[in-house]
Amino acid sequence: MSGVFLGMPAFPENAAAAVQDSQLRFNLRRATRTIRGKRAAVAGELPDWAALRDAGKQIKDHTLRNLDRYLLQLEEAVTRAGGRVHWAADAAEANRIVAGLVEATGETSVVKVKSMATQEIGLNEALAERGITAYETDLAELIVQLGDDWPSHILVPAIHRNRSEIREIFRERMGEWGRPAPEGLTDDPRALAEAARLHLRERFLASEVAISGANFMIAETGTLVVLESEGNGRMCLTLPRTLISVVGIEKLLPTWRDLEVFLQLLPRSSTGERMNPYTSTWTGAAEGQEFHLVLLDNGRTAVLADEVGRQALRCIRCSACLNVCPVYERAGGHAYGSVYPGPIGAILTPQLRRSGTVASRDRLPPSATRDLDASLPYASSLCGACFEVCPVAIDIPEVLVHLRAQAPHPRAERLGMRAAGWVFDRPVRLARAQRLGGRLRRFLPRRLPGPLSAWTDTRDIPDIPAESFRDWWGRTGGGTR
Repeated sequence: MSGVFLGMPAFPENAAAAVQDSQLRFNLRRATRTIRGKRAAVAGELPDWAALRDAGKQIKDHTLRNLDRYLLQLEEAVTRAGGRVHWAADAAEANRIVAGLVEATGETSVVKVKSMATQEIGLNEALAERGITAYETDLAELIVQLGDDWPSHILVPAIHRNRSEIREIFRERMGEWGRPAPEGLTDDPRALAEAARLHLRERFLASEVAISGANFMIAETGTLVVLESEGNGRMCLTLPRTLISVVGIEKLLPTWRDLEVFLQLLPRSSTGERMNPYTSTWTGAAEGQEFHLVLLDNGRTAVLADEVGRQALRCIRCSACLNVCPVYERAGGHAYGSVYPGPIGAILTPQLRRSGTVASRDRLPPSATRDLDASLPYASSLCGACFEVCPVAIDIPEVLVHLRAQAPHPRAERLGMRAAGWVFDRPVRLARAQRLGGRLRRFLPRRLPGPLSAWTDTRDIPDIPAESFRDWWGRTGGGTR
């Protein structure tokens, strides 16, 4: 399919290049297997894990069915608590709103909590175009930003980097962003973390504006919730005078009580912990602080209209599906060409890009990513491991097949499927085709010619038996002796 449009390479091309990087494969294999082992242990501790998973699914489905009502309830609660709510139909509008709010403060820099939504809309780049510098404060996001890189994992954005690479990034780039890296910096994790802490501390104390996302929003109270592991996010949320949160409209929960279910599901599924080290909640504007909530659509209502595809909006960004996916483990996140990698990215990105904007790794506009989007639903073996670990029971294989049916297919493929349908439509036609295949099996080449050769380059053609099961069954009288 690549070459049909002048855009990003399709997933097979990206993956073919990625699997040649042995260091990348080692980093991914080591990290994902460690995380999924921890997840399996803590999820297995709960005798009601299956019930919790079903409860999470039911809460999310109920919320999506009543999203309009709960969003209005959220707006009322946030406004009542002293915050301001802004509605953004797409990425461009969200970026304009945020940039305008920052400019109104007179500041030219902001600190950020790790946020997939702001990465989705390309907020950092949009702010830079208006002379505003955004500083990432999550350690992994800092590594990605200093390295002029792109996140490759939802939970661990710098999973593709090892300690030595991180040390070199800090030594070479920290000085350009403020305090230089300490002399004699080693690749010891504690030394790297201390270098990042010293680098970020000045940013926290000097910044007047912070930008965050949110893991959840509570319609009942107007409360926003952020789960993190480092504490940097809490400093962003509390120190600056202006806090701007950009959150996808699907992150909503109806009541405070519903949050209890997800505070058990998310930490176990993401970091393999019973509880996140830092769980921050805030309702409206705190004393001495101005709070703005930007509710982001960016294609989500269009996804909601698809009865099969809408289950992707249940996602709580835990990354459990990435950690068990054999395709992701070998190809890495960059091959997906989107801020949403792995199995969830393969179903979420194509749907959002139909009517929204999801930033690509090469910063291409939506019109230039159609080639990639058409190939993403095929970035899976359909093994089903992602569905088994999903804490909100998203049937990712079902959505992948659904999206494959909607993707453009070459004319030769359509003709081939039509011919196969004609044969399978009548038992007598299938029987004749099987007998013909048995007689001609000795003439079948090991490698198919022409465009079909790509299929046999990676797999063997199954041996065709001399006698079909149908004929054997009839000849032996139903298999009895």
